[in-house]
Amino acid sequence: MYTLIRRLPGSKLVEQQLPAIVASLLIAETFYKFHSFLLECLAFLATWFVLDWVATTLAGLLHPRRRHDGDG
Repeated sequence: MYTLIRRLPGSKLVEQQLPAIVASLLIAETFYKFHSFLLECLAFLATWFVLDWVATTLAGLLHPRRRHDGDG
């Protein structure tokens, strides 16, 4: 978490992570009732990971980076 916040500039952090965090919090609050803080926290982190992976994958498919290899 510390590394994530340190490595991403504030604007990128909000742009890239805030939607996934908010969606994960809403999902966790609505559906995860394990009666265990540890299990709910782990489920929240897993949900955040999956939503961030999906968002990153979709963004990569919709906006592929152009490669500049210098070959011409």
